[in-house]
Amino acid sequence: MSRATITLSNDLLDELMRVLPAKSKTEAVTIAISEEIRRKKLEKIKAMAGKMEFDATAEALRHHDDRLG
Repeated sequence: MSRATITLSNDLLDELMRVLPAKSKTEAVTIAISEEIRRKKLEKIKAMAGKMEFDATAEALRHHDDRLG
């Protein structure tokens, strides 16, 4: 784990503590950063919608898994 010194607005940090179920400032910032990373990953996945071709059927996936044989 890394330690970092950052400067945050007191108002911003106070609001973050109010809206998140965090017991400490560190936990609140960690939750906020993790959530932002999760949202960015979802945006990338959503941006790929309709751009990938997948032709396997559910039947083929269910019954013809080469890893099982």
